[in-house]
Amino acid sequence: MSSTSARHIALLCGGYSGEYEISLQSAETVEKHLRVSGYEVYKIQVTRDGWDYVHPSGQRIAIDKNDFSFTLHGKKVVFDVVFNMIHGTPGEDGRLQGYLDMLGIPYTGCNAITSAVTFNKAFCNKIVASYGIAKVARSVHLIQGQAVDMDTLAMHLSYPCFVKPAEGGSSVGISKVKSREELGPAIEKAFAEDAQVLIETYIKGRELTCGLFARSNEEIVVLPITEIITRREFFDYVAKYTPGAADEITPADIPVHMANRIRDAARTLYLKLNCRGLVRIDFILEDVTEDLYFLEINTVPGQSANSIVPRQVQAAGMQLSDVYRELIEDCLLRKAAAEQV
Repeated sequence: MSSTSARHIALLCGGYSGEYEISLQSAETVEKHLRVSGYEVYKIQVTRDGWDYVHPSGQRIAIDKNDFSFTLHGKKVVFDVVFNMIHGTPGEDGRLQGYLDMLGIPYTGCNAITSAVTFNKAFCNKIVASYGIAKVARSVHLIQGQAVDMDTLAMHLSYPCFVKPAEGGSSVGISKVKSREELGPAIEKAFAEDAQVLIETYIKGRELTCGLFARSNEEIVVLPITEIITRREFFDYVAKYTPGAADEITPADIPVHMANRIRDAARTLYLKLNCRGLVRIDFILEDVTEDLYFLEINTVPGQSANSIVPRQVQAAGMQLSDVYRELIEDCLLRKAAAEQV
C-alpha cells in the first residue's frame, strides 16, 4: 500500500435535500482530519445546478460526469477513492453509489442496494422486522398519488404518533401528532419533503444509538452507545443541531447487559443488511417492557461538531483521523481484491 500522500480523495458534500448545510459541516470535519493524515483532498460540492470542485481560493471547476474528473492548471485530476459525506439524496439513497460502481471508483460506505433499502424507512422496517433482532413500531406507509381515506386512516391510528418522510434525515419534515386534527397537516408537511410518508406508533422509552464500522480485517468495531435526552417534544432538527437543546450522554448510563444487547443487535443488523463503512443505528428501549425497538439506520452519519459519532469515537479512545484512514484503506483493499478475481 503506497503512502497516503499519493492518494487523491474526492470529498463529496452538499446534495439535493434539506440536509445540505449539515453535509457541508460534516465535510469540514472530514477534510481537516484527512489532510492531517496526508491525503490530497478535493472537496466537491453537489447541487442540482452542478457538481463542482471547490478550490481553497473559492474557484469552482465543473466535474466531468463522464468519468468523474476535472481539469486543474491543464492537468486532469482523477480520484483513488470517494469519501461520501452527502446526507440524503443522492449520496445516501444508492444513486451516487450506482454511478460510482459503473465507473469503477471505490467509495466509503454502503453499496447501492443497501443504501437504497435502508434509506427508505418503510421498506427498511419490513426487512428488519423479519430478522427478529429488534421490534419495529406498528406503522402505515403512504405513497403520493395513491388514494387515502383520512377518516379510516385516523381510526386505525393511536396517538401520539410520528408522521415522517419515508426517505429523509435530520428529522426534516417530521411531526409528532397528538390528535386526529393534527394528522392532515402533518401528512402534508411530510409529503412536501418526500413522495412517501411513514406514520409510526409512538414508543415511549429511551433513545439509544451507536456507531459502528468494519475494519479491513473484517472486524466490526462497535462504538460506545449514546443516550439522547431532548428538551423538546422529540429529537427534531432544532434539538439535533442547536447546542444545549438536547443532552447526548456518551457512554450511555445503562446496565452492562443492556449495553451488550444493543451492541449485539447493532452488529447483527450491520451484517444482515450488508453494511460497509461507518454507520449509526438508532434504537428505542421501551420504558415498561424494556423491549428493544429499531428506529432507523444512518448510512452516512453526521460528522459535524455537533454530531454524535465523532463523540463516540472520542469516547472509545480513538482518533477520527485514524477511523477515516481505515475507511479509505478498506476501500482500496476491496478494489484490489476485486481486480484480482
